Amino acid sequence: MYPTVNESDPYAGQSHPPPPPPPQGYVLQGMMPSYYGIPQPQPQPYAPPYITTNSRAAPRAHHWSTGLCRCLDDPGICLVTCFCPCITFGLIAEIVDKGNSTCTCDGTIYGSLLAMTGLACLYSCYYRSKLRAQYDLPEAPCMDCLVHFCCETCALCQEYRELKNRGFDLSIGWEANMERQRQAVTVAPPIISPAMTR
Repeated sequence: MYPTVNESDPYAGQSHPPPPPPPQGYVLQGMMPSYYGIPQPQPQPYAPPYITTNSRAAPRAHHWSTGLCRCLDDPGICLVTCFCPCITFGLIAEIVDKGNSTCTCDGTIYGSLLAMTGLACLYSCYYRSKLRAQYDLPEAPCMDCLVHFCCETCALCQEYRELKNRGFDLSIGWEANMERQRQAVTVAPPIISPAMTR
């Protein structure tokens, strides 16, 4: 009545043999059949490496265009700064303030602080920090207040060269620089489309 069972055959009496055992060793993702009951790992999206927000740890994309001690790159402004630093500071401060203060006003404040206290560097280091923030420049070669305290004339010359290398003519002031930029935009040559071809 019942079929005979061969006891030496482990698969006897079953309609189909069981699945083969899982492969040994390394298995490529997506190659293991789903009937093993093992969940397949899903590919993860690419995540960029973790970057800290610490300004000293995160690399900056921008750098000073000239070094601190490159005063001979522009000997004219170097001489002016050595004998009358209030002029150079006033020119820098007007551009950094984006025209909210005048060269004459900033230069007078700087000259007064220099004459009365000798610590005009505390006033000028504020503008160095403001300039660095505008153009994402590193605090190099050391802290802004130390740069201005130890090398006031070199720091002012470097800031002057930085603004000059970024396209500003410091001798004409903020408003004239903005007017020059507006004229450059309106005088841009028209875009000519290529001729149509059949």
